[in-house]
Amino acid sequence: MKKALIVVSFGTSYKETREKTIEAVEKRMAERFPECDVFRAFTSNMVIKKIKENEGVKIPTVNQLMIELKEKGYKEVFMQPLHVINGSEYSKAFHQAQHFKNDFDVIKVGKPLMTEFEDYEEIVEWLRDLAQPLKENEAVVLMGHGTHHAAFTAYACLDHMLYKDPVYICAVESYPGVDTVVEKLKEANIEKVYLHPFMLVAGDHATNDMASDEEDSWKSQLTKEGFVVEPILKGMGEYPKIQNMFLAHAEKVIEGGE
Repeated sequence: MKKALIVVSFGTSYKETREKTIEAVEKRMAERFPECDVFRAFTSNMVIKKIKENEGVKIPTVNQLMIELKEKGYKEVFMQPLHVINGSEYSKAFHQAQHFKNDFDVIKVGKPLMTEFEDYEEIVEWLRDLAQPLKENEAVVLMGHGTHHAAFTAYACLDHMLYKDPVYICAVESYPGVDTVVEKLKEANIEKVYLHPFMLVAGDHATNDMASDEEDSWKSQLTKEGFVVEPILKGMGEYPKIQNMFLAHAEKVIEGGE
């Protein structure tokens, strides 16, 4: 029996970005690890419910998928999360998998995108490339999801590592908020801002909270402050560099014995 590789993410009900990001990574995982059968799981019950209602497709949670894999006779299960930080969603997936540790010969879980210091360094280089070429009066502002988990500090750490660059990391649901960047942009004499999602997918947050014309969207807030704002609706999972980082994390657990 082949080994199982679970590719788990928060998920998104936006079909187009799901195909460009989550599905794209899954395909690359299947190509890179032909010895594994690749399975999809989501951690968001709300997203799972929405997809079932709108598309008639049932996507399992990690818990549900582990039961299915056990019934199918798999003995070795690897899981690679597509979460950006070691927050509550990663924690949920990890603990659901570990609940079945006595049911399989092997259960190994890979790390989220930003785990080791070297991951942060790679992300910094990727963001510097993303910001090229910028004019003197232009900057990139990225919307992270944020979390109530202690891992919210990851965003501030990354932002600090970029303090010499016209690249600013903010979060929807935790610190640093978009309000913290306005004065920095003004002090740097920035006139135009490119808004990017610092999230796997360009889903609900990116479409509505970041790029919409709604009064409280980041685009509207920054426009009111006098900036010219151009949203870029492209999830991180679309970029080959980010896909490569997830593949490298998966390699560590599948081939490296971690």
